[in-house]
Order: sequence, then structure tokens, then C-alpha cells
Amino acid sequence: MDLGGRRIAVVVTGVSGSGKSTLGRALAERLGAAFVDADDLHPAQNVMKMAAGSPLTDEDRAPWLDRVAGAIADEPGSIVVACSALRRSYRDRLRGRSGGTIAFVQLTATRERLAERLERRRGHFMPAALLDSQLATLEPLAADEEPAIVVEATKELGALVAEVSAWLGRTAY
Repeated sequence: MDLGGRRIAVVVTGVSGSGKSTLGRALAERLGAAFVDADDLHPAQNVMKMAAGSPLTDEDRAPWLDRVAGAIADEPGSIVVACSALRRSYRDRLRGRSGGTIAFVQLTATRERLAERLERRRGHFMPAALLDSQLATLEPLAADEEPAIVVEATKELGALVAEVSAWLGRTAY
């Protein structure tokens, strides 16, 4: 996709199991952008805590969010990041510390659908038992968090990539 020479930063957000990494990788490929999975940037103690079934606190998340913001800031070209960024304060931290505008794409799905996806997922440190804590933490994107779009996570991947790509093409940032 031709971005008209623009450098863009996109963060695909949502709770565990919403498809952030899947959409993020496909979107990055479509855009010719770098891809970072924020799960890979968690400190070891965060991974151990989640794997043990304990939700992260804001204090746990702060250094991780700073690493994510650093990855965005350090990428000279366009970048797509899969990062839960569940609360407004987390998204504000990413915006403030990355040094630029970020387009947020929030994936949504029913609790039942998310639980199904998590039960089928293998090899990930985030257990399905933490879904309810993630849903309780989730703050939907606010109208003043532009550029931002909310999309239904249960759509076919190609349709999601097309929808988000078209939106990015219309977004002047």
C-alpha cells in the first residue's frame, strides 16, 4: 500500500485473544511496515506473573509500555505494534513517550468469542483465566483519541486488513 511517503505508527489494541498479533502482522505486511509484538517486550517478571494467573498492575505495565513507546520512536519507517493498551492512560503514555502521532485500532469481540479463542490458543503465557480481568480493565477508545477506529475482531482477516488500510488511507495524520 502506498502511504504517500508518510511514516505512520499504528497500535492494534484489545484484550488477549482479540487477534492483535494476527491483524498487526498482516497489516504491517500490507503497509510495508515493521511489526512489533509488544508481548515480546514484557520483562520476564511480567510474563511469569501472568503465566501464574495474576493480572498485571499499572506499576507492572509502566516499564513495558515505555519499551513499546521506545520501539515506536526508534523505528525510522512505518510501524505496526500489537499491544493491549487497555486503558486510556496506557495509550496516552505510548503517545507521550513515542514522540509522534499514533493511530489506534481497537479490536472488539464478545466475551464468549474471546474465551473460545483463548481456549484454543497454545504456547502463549497469557492464560484464559485472565480474560475477565482484562475486560474489567479495558477502556474503549474515546472520541478525542483520534486517529482511532474500533473494528469487530471476528471478521475475516482479509476484510479486517482491507477495512483498516482503507481507514488509514483516509486518515490525514
